[in-house]
Amino acid sequence: MGTGGDERSGAGEGGDRPDVPVRQLRDPAELRALAHPVRLAILDLLVQLGPATATELATELQTESPANCSWHLRQLARYGFVEEAGTGPGRTRRWRLIDEARVFGTGDEPPELARAVHAVQEVMLDRQVRSLAAWRQAKASEPDEWRTAAVESESQVWLTADELAELYAEYGRILERHVRPRMVRNDPQQRPPGARMVRLVAWMFPTSPSHDHQELSRP
Repeated sequence: MGTGGDERSGAGEGGDRPDVPVRQLRDPAELRALAHPVRLAILDLLVQLGPATATELATELQTESPANCSWHLRQLARYGFVEEAGTGPGRTRRWRLIDEARVFGTGDEPPELARAVHAVQEVMLDRQVRSLAAWRQAKASEPDEWRTAAVESESQVWLTADELAELYAEYGRILERHVRPRMVRNDPQQRPPGARMVRLVAWMFPTSPSHDHQELSRP
């Protein structure tokens, strides 16, 4: 998701949609609006369900009231992450996700922005870990084809900073081929039979001290 957080809206989502806009999040207020587990859960549900009312979202979440979901939706709309999509039962408002790739966390942020980036990243990390744990718990009851297709992978390799940047660039090209064109599937009617939401997470970071740090540490 960018370097520190690069969220393919709709958590990544056919069709021919090379025109999906890329949004650089550089306003701390925008990032703080995302730094809430309920709001990230709502965004995920809008990908899965398509346009939905606060009541429908509350039913899916089970832990939030329709009034609370409505408040979170208004905050997300205020910062341009969702928008109204007509009315539902009883003229209640429907909301839809705005299709975009969101990028933030490049590492060169001023202090206030850096704090907002960190807050979002912490909430996202917790959600990613919980999602993986839920998959592991349910994996034994999943169909064979999904147990085979799903993957957890970890590698360690000695790289220069330039080589790591190239590796990430190649990963980005894979996303461009496989993720961005399928963002049209945010619309449930555009999904092929058998399609499911799949979470893609990538971490690439050094785990040993830099050469400069090692030199400074020597007596």
